Amino acid sequence: MAKEKTTTLHKILTVVGTVLCILLVPVLLINLTLIAKSYINKDEVPSVGGYVPLIVLTDSMLPVISSGDLIICHTVDPDTIQEQDVISFFDPAGNGTSIVTHRVIEIVEQDGARLFRTRGDNNNTEDKELVSPADVVGIYQDTRIPGAGNVAMFMQTTTGLILCVVLPIVLLVGYDILRRRRYDRVKQSDNAALLAELEALRAQAAATATTTEEKPTEE
Repeated sequence: MAKEKTTTLHKILTVVGTVLCILLVPVLLINLTLIAKSYINKDEVPSVGGYVPLIVLTDSMLPVISSGDLIICHTVDPDTIQEQDVISFFDPAGNGTSIVTHRVIEIVEQDGARLFRTRGDNNNTEDKELVSPADVVGIYQDTRIPGAGNVAMFMQTTTGLILCVVLPIVLLVGYDILRRRRYDRVKQSDNAALLAELEALRAQAAATATTTEEKPTEE
Protein backbone atom coordinates (compact mmCIF):
# COMPACT_ATOMS: atom_id res chain seq x y z
CA MET A 1 0.00 0.00 0.00
CA ALA A 2 2.81 2.39 0.90
CA LYS A 3 4.55 1.54 -2.35
CA GLU A 4 1.39 2.39 -4.32
CA LYS A 5 1.13 5.78 -2.55
CA THR A 6 4.79 6.49 -3.28
CA THR A 7 4.30 5.57 -6.95
CA THR A 8 1.25 7.86 -7.21
CA LEU A 9 3.13 10.74 -5.54
CA HIS A 10 6.05 10.17 -7.89
CA LYS A 11 3.75 10.36 -10.92
CA ILE A 12 2.11 13.56 -9.65
CA LEU A 13 5.46 15.24 -8.96
CA THR A 14 6.74 14.16 -12.38
CA VAL A 15 3.72 15.70 -14.10
CA VAL A 16 4.07 18.91 -12.09
CA GLY A 17 7.78 19.10 -12.89
CA THR A 18 7.12 18.54 -16.60
CA VAL A 19 4.45 21.26 -16.68
CA LEU A 20 6.74 23.72 -14.91
CA CYS A 21 9.52 22.99 -17.39
CA ILE A 22 7.15 23.48 -20.33
CA LEU A 23 6.03 26.84 -18.91
CA LEU A 24 9.35 28.14 -17.61
CA VAL A 25 11.77 27.14 -20.36
CA PRO A 26 10.05 29.11 -23.18
CA VAL A 27 9.60 32.14 -20.90
CA LEU A 28 13.26 31.98 -19.90
CA LEU A 29 14.41 31.62 -23.52
CA ILE A 30 12.24 34.51 -24.68
CA ASN A 31 13.46 36.72 -21.83
CA LEU A 32 17.09 35.90 -22.58
CA THR A 33 16.52 36.62 -26.27
CA LEU A 34 14.89 39.98 -25.53
CA ILE A 35 17.62 40.93 -23.05
CA ALA A 36 20.36 40.00 -25.52
CA LYS A 37 18.72 41.98 -28.33
CA SER A 38 18.21 44.99 -26.07
CA TYR A 39 21.95 45.09 -25.44
CA ILE A 40 22.91 44.46 -29.06
CA ASN A 41 20.48 46.99 -30.55
CA LYS A 42 19.98 49.62 -27.87
CA ASP A 43 18.07 51.93 -30.24
CA GLU A 44 15.48 49.31 -31.17
CA VAL A 45 12.68 47.62 -29.27
CA PRO A 46 13.62 43.93 -28.87
CA SER A 47 11.39 41.51 -30.76
CA VAL A 48 11.11 37.78 -31.42
CA GLY A 49 10.30 36.85 -35.00
CA GLY A 50 8.81 40.26 -35.67
CA TYR A 51 6.59 40.11 -32.59
CA VAL A 52 7.08 42.72 -29.88
CA PRO A 53 5.76 42.05 -26.34
CA LEU A 54 4.79 45.24 -24.52
CA ILE A 55 3.48 45.95 -21.03
CA VAL A 56 0.59 48.41 -20.81
CA LEU A 57 0.93 50.88 -17.93
CA THR A 58 -2.20 53.03 -18.32
CA ASP A 59 -5.93 52.66 -18.99
CA SER A 60 -5.95 55.04 -21.96
CA MET A 61 -7.14 52.24 -24.27
CA LEU A 62 -10.02 50.94 -22.17
CA PRO A 63 -12.06 48.85 -22.80
CA VAL A 64 -9.86 47.28 -25.49
CA ILE A 65 -6.69 47.17 -23.40
CA SER A 66 -6.22 47.57 -19.64
CA SER A 67 -3.23 48.58 -17.56
CA GLY A 68 -1.24 45.55 -16.52
CA ASP A 69 -1.99 43.67 -19.75
CA LEU A 70 0.73 42.13 -21.88
CA ILE A 71 0.08 42.88 -25.55
CA ILE A 72 1.80 41.57 -28.66
CA CYS A 73 2.47 43.93 -31.55
CA HIS A 74 3.75 42.94 -34.97
CA THR A 75 6.30 44.98 -36.85
CA VAL A 76 4.85 46.28 -40.12
CA ASP A 77 5.60 48.64 -42.96
CA PRO A 78 4.21 51.99 -41.75
CA ASP A 79 2.79 52.57 -45.25
CA THR A 80 0.30 49.74 -44.62
CA ILE A 81 -1.15 51.35 -41.48
CA GLN A 82 -4.74 52.55 -41.89
CA GLU A 83 -7.11 54.67 -39.85
CA GLN A 84 -8.59 52.83 -36.82
CA ASP A 85 -5.52 50.62 -36.52
CA VAL A 86 -4.07 50.44 -33.03
CA ILE A 87 -0.34 51.09 -33.13
CA SER A 88 2.50 51.18 -30.62
CA PHE A 89 4.99 54.01 -31.07
CA PHE A 90 7.68 56.00 -29.34
CA ASP A 91 5.90 58.95 -27.77
CA PRO A 92 6.99 62.10 -29.69
CA ALA A 93 6.20 64.15 -26.59
CA GLY A 94 8.00 61.77 -24.26
CA ASN A 95 11.58 61.16 -23.21
CA GLY A 96 12.48 59.18 -26.31
CA THR A 97 12.13 55.76 -24.67
CA SER A 98 8.49 55.65 -23.56
CA ILE A 99 6.14 53.69 -25.84
CA VAL A 100 2.44 54.45 -26.26
CA THR A 101 -0.27 52.26 -27.74
CA HIS A 102 -3.13 54.32 -29.22
CA ARG A 103 -5.53 54.22 -32.13
CA VAL A 104 -4.89 56.00 -35.43
CA ILE A 105 -7.77 58.45 -35.95
CA GLU A 106 -6.37 60.25 -38.96
CA ILE A 107 -3.56 59.99 -41.49
CA VAL A 108 -2.01 63.35 -42.30
CA GLU A 109 0.13 64.17 -45.35
CA GLN A 110 2.68 66.79 -44.35
CA ASP A 111 5.59 67.89 -46.54
CA GLY A 112 5.35 64.65 -48.47
CA ALA A 113 5.49 62.58 -45.28
CA ARG A 114 2.75 60.31 -44.01
CA LEU A 115 2.05 61.07 -40.34
CA PHE A 116 -0.44 59.57 -37.88
CA ARG A 117 -2.78 61.40 -35.57
CA THR A 118 -3.56 59.18 -32.58
CA ARG A 119 -5.80 59.05 -29.53
CA GLY A 120 -6.47 56.61 -26.72
CA ASP A 121 -9.98 55.10 -26.81
CA ASN A 122 -10.48 56.17 -23.20
CA ASN A 123 -9.15 59.71 -23.74
CA ASN A 124 -11.25 62.78 -24.53
CA THR A 125 -8.57 64.49 -26.60
CA GLU A 126 -6.16 63.43 -29.31
CA ASP A 127 -2.44 63.15 -28.69
CA LYS A 128 -0.56 66.46 -28.97
CA GLU A 129 2.10 65.30 -31.42
CA LEU A 130 1.75 63.56 -34.77
CA VAL A 131 3.51 60.19 -35.03
CA SER A 132 6.12 59.74 -37.75
CA PRO A 133 6.68 56.36 -39.46
CA ALA A 134 10.15 56.21 -37.85
CA ASP A 135 8.54 56.20 -34.40
CA VAL A 136 6.20 53.27 -35.11
CA VAL A 137 7.10 50.11 -33.20
CA GLY A 138 4.35 47.88 -34.51
CA ILE A 139 0.63 47.29 -34.92
CA TYR A 140 -1.56 45.71 -32.25
CA GLN A 141 -3.54 42.76 -33.63
CA ASP A 142 -5.88 41.89 -30.76
CA THR A 143 -3.35 39.68 -29.01
CA ARG A 144 -3.18 40.34 -25.28
CA ILE A 145 -2.82 38.44 -22.04
CA PRO A 146 -4.80 40.18 -19.27
CA GLY A 147 -2.71 40.86 -16.16
CA ALA A 148 0.39 39.19 -17.59
CA GLY A 149 2.16 42.54 -17.75
CA ASN A 150 2.06 42.83 -13.97
CA VAL A 151 3.55 39.35 -13.72
CA ALA A 152 6.25 40.24 -16.25
CA MET A 153 7.15 43.40 -14.32
CA PHE A 154 7.31 41.42 -11.07
CA MET A 155 9.59 38.86 -12.75
CA GLN A 156 11.97 41.68 -13.69
CA THR A 157 12.56 42.46 -10.01
CA THR A 158 15.14 40.58 -7.96
CA THR A 159 12.43 38.99 -5.80
CA GLY A 160 10.37 37.99 -8.84
CA LEU A 161 13.39 36.52 -10.60
CA ILE A 162 14.22 34.41 -7.55
CA LEU A 163 10.64 33.25 -6.92
CA CYS A 164 9.55 32.69 -10.53
CA VAL A 165 12.73 31.45 -12.19
CA VAL A 166 15.58 30.55 -9.84
CA LEU A 167 13.52 28.82 -7.12
CA PRO A 168 11.50 26.57 -9.48
CA ILE A 169 14.67 25.52 -11.28
CA VAL A 170 16.43 24.76 -7.98
CA LEU A 171 13.40 22.76 -6.78
CA LEU A 172 13.22 20.79 -10.04
CA VAL A 173 16.93 19.99 -9.96
CA GLY A 174 16.75 19.08 -6.27
CA TYR A 175 13.71 16.87 -6.84
CA ASP A 176 15.43 15.12 -9.74
CA ILE A 177 18.51 14.44 -7.60
CA LEU A 178 16.38 13.04 -4.75
CA ARG A 179 14.35 10.95 -7.20
CA ARG A 180 17.47 9.43 -8.70
CA ARG A 181 18.94 8.68 -5.27
CA ARG A 182 15.69 7.07 -4.14
CA TYR A 183 15.58 5.02 -7.32
CA ASP A 184 19.13 3.84 -6.72
CA ARG A 185 18.29 2.89 -3.10
CA VAL A 186 15.19 0.97 -4.19
CA LYS A 187 17.17 -0.77 -6.91
CA GLN A 188 19.93 -1.74 -4.47
CA SER A 189 17.32 -2.98 -1.99
CA ASP A 190 15.62 -5.07 -4.67
CA ASN A 191 18.97 -6.49 -5.78
CA ALA A 192 19.87 -7.35 -2.19
CA ALA A 193 16.50 -9.06 -1.69
CA LEU A 194 16.97 -11.00 -4.93
CA LEU A 195 20.46 -12.10 -3.93
CA ALA A 196 19.20 -13.15 -0.50
CA GLU A 197 16.44 -15.18 -2.12
CA LEU A 198 18.93 -16.85 -4.44
CA GLU A 199 21.20 -17.67 -1.51
CA ALA A 200 18.24 -19.14 0.35
CA LEU A 201 17.33 -21.29 -2.65
CA ARG A 202 20.93 -22.45 -3.00
CA ALA A 203 21.11 -23.30 0.70
CA GLN A 204 17.82 -25.17 0.45
CA ALA A 205 19.05 -27.07 -2.62
CA ALA A 206 22.33 -27.90 -0.89
CA ALA A 207 20.48 -29.11 2.21
CA THR A 208 18.21 -31.30 0.07
CA ALA A 209 21.17 -32.78 -1.75
CA THR A 210 22.96 -33.54 1.55
CA THR A 211 19.87 -35.23 2.98
CA THR A 212 19.57 -37.39 -0.13
CA GLU A 213 23.23 -38.46 0.07
CA GLU A 214 22.98 -39.35 3.80
CA LYS A 215 19.80 -41.41 3.42
CA PRO A 216 20.68 -45.17 3.75
CA THR A 217 20.25 -47.31 0.70
CA GLU A 218 17.80 -50.19 1.13
CA GLU A 219 19.07 -53.65 0.01
